[in-house]
Amino acid sequence: MTAGLRLRGVSLSRGAVTALRGIDLAVPRGELLVVLGPSGAGKSSLLRAIAGLDPVTAGTVAIGGRDVTAQRPGQRNVSMVFQNHSLLPHLTVADNIAFGDRIRGAGHRAAAARAAQAAATVGCQDLLARRPHQLSGGERQRVALARALVREPDVFLLDEPLANLDAELRLRMRTEIRAVHDRLGTTTVYVTHDQSEAMALGDRIAVLRDGRFEQVGTPDEVWRQPRTRHVAAFVGAPGMNLLPGDGPLTLPGGPATGVELGVRPEHVTLGGTPPDPLGEVERVEVLGEDALVHLTVGGHPLLARVPAAARPAPGDRVGIGVAAEHLHVFDTATGERVPQPTAAGRAG
Repeated sequence: MTAGLRLRGVSLSRGAVTALRGIDLAVPRGELLVVLGPSGAGKSSLLRAIAGLDPVTAGTVAIGGRDVTAQRPGQRNVSMVFQNHSLLPHLTVADNIAFGDRIRGAGHRAAAARAAQAAATVGCQDLLARRPHQLSGGERQRVALARALVREPDVFLLDEPLANLDAELRLRMRTEIRAVHDRLGTTTVYVTHDQSEAMALGDRIAVLRDGRFEQVGTPDEVWRQPRTRHVAAFVGAPGMNLLPGDGPLTLPGGPATGVELGVRPEHVTLGGTPPDPLGEVERVEVLGEDALVHLTVGGHPLLARVPAAARPAPGDRVGIGVAAEHLHVFDTATGERVPQPTAAGRAG
């Protein structure tokens, strides 16, 4: 693997606050890695450490095989797009995109040509004569991307760039970002708290919590084989149900102590027969073709995702079925995944 980006033992502290704790990470050249985590997990701190905006407390940062730990941001050849686009209001789009090139000493003609090429790459070539106040949110985002791309960076860093856009525009822009990445092949680290965005964009996903990675893997691996309880609950729309190992659902071998059982709402079936446990429907949310059914089973909340046409009504009592192969087991004390042999039959 040719590493476009390599972090070894990276820690970052600001006073009494530790934002990153011994981060190890290798991002192959040309990969789009999504760093996913809740607010306060250390996502932006990780990008700032890579960019050199915050000096690391311990560890090393290498880009393209070069140790850049002691280098200033301008020496690292990285470009960063923030949640707030920070375009210069008095400059045209063309001049905003070319601004970095001009600062680095490029001639006017060369900078303008590179700005036009970057604008065409992200689809804002028709906006070059406008100023930021004349642009929509999506157009400003394209300009910010073009401004970052014009440098031809070794690593492209995106810090929740779609957070301020409406849902429809977020969907369109994430598709465009993925398409731009596929065309250019630049090593990219994309930060988000939106797990749907992470699943759609990433070659791999790195789930960050309290300054440490809980799991790094492909979207399929993270969804199907979550390494920890936190990953199981955080990744999914909605996240995984987690119930005590001694009921109301149990493993095929019977109740188990010291573990939690996880099952995704998509894998809960309703209308089972004895000895399946019974659940009471508390409320139902219809989401087009699907419905989210909120139940109480043995005093524990449980969420099922079912076809809307087959949804029960609030107050109904229904049997709950889960195929054993869809059960995930986590150690209660550590939160770590417990490997389980493949088992046939149903959990009851």
